[in-house]
Amino acid sequence: MNQQVEVVVGSIGRAHGIKGDVAIELRTDEPERRFEPGSRLRIEGTRREVTVVEARWHSGRLLVHFAELADRTAVEKARGSVLVVDVDPDELPEEEDEYYDRQLVGLMALRADGSELGRVTQVVHLPAQDLLAIATRSGERLVPFVSELVPSVDLATGTVQLAEVPGLLDDEEAEVVEPSAATDGAGADQ
Repeated sequence: MNQQVEVVVGSIGRAHGIKGDVAIELRTDEPERRFEPGSRLRIEGTRREVTVVEARWHSGRLLVHFAELADRTAVEKARGSVLVVDVDPDELPEEEDEYYDRQLVGLMALRADGSELGRVTQVVHLPAQDLLAIATRSGERLVPFVSELVPSVDLATGTVQLAEVPGLLDDEEAEVVEPSAATDGAGADQ
């Protein structure tokens, strides 16, 4: 059996009403999957678990009722708690051509000509788009993670291919740098 990977899926926000409903500050692109009724989530850094009884959208926010948080007082005490779930590292996103951060971190970034550039060290999530942080000999490069600039992701070979775009990698001398400590990609669940 594969060792599970801890993934952050959200945090407990403000109480909604007096019956224990809570607004979730999402950190996942798959809220319907992670907050499905019956799902068990853990409070980060503890063994305490909460069970999703109901999840619904209200005014653009996900409202969840947890069995263990029966009223507004219980929700307020838990406010700010980070919610995590343990997942199989081989689990894939529901949509084709989507990836979890943990799948991308550590991949070798290749230039358009196939030569090695560096390793993906993290996925930076911004409101407009995500960026791949790539460690090279000459420093970190941030590349927008869009198909026009990253036309190919091959998990089987452990590579991402970058397009030939003038100015994208300013430094011609960039060489491969191995990350000092491999990261597991834990973080936002994509």
